[in-house]
Amino acid sequence: MTLSNEIQKFLDSQIEYYINQAESYKELAQEYNPDANSVPDTAFGIIIGCIYSSFLQTYANQNSTPNSQDVEEFTKLIIKNSKKIKESTQIDDDSKL
Repeated sequence: MTLSNEIQKFLDSQIEYYINQAESYKELAQEYNPDANSVPDTAFGIIIGCIYSSFLQTYANQNSTPNSQDVEEFTKLIIKNSKKIKESTQIDDDSKL
């Protein structure tokens, strides 16, 4: 793995944060896209975008840029966690959306 332990731990914490805050991102998705059938997909995309932005920002904070191996490792991390992220964006029957 080419990602440093520090970046790996940070990304893991970001993934958990966004999973725990998925309800807020579903509400945001509802505002941008009122089609209830696509709210989970929109929320998923917003969350992935936020995590990717955090990934890039960690490098910018170090006056660096990720190389292709770093991006590949990031992609693997997202794929590994995509099911959990996707499940967090699903609309419950009790949802107000």
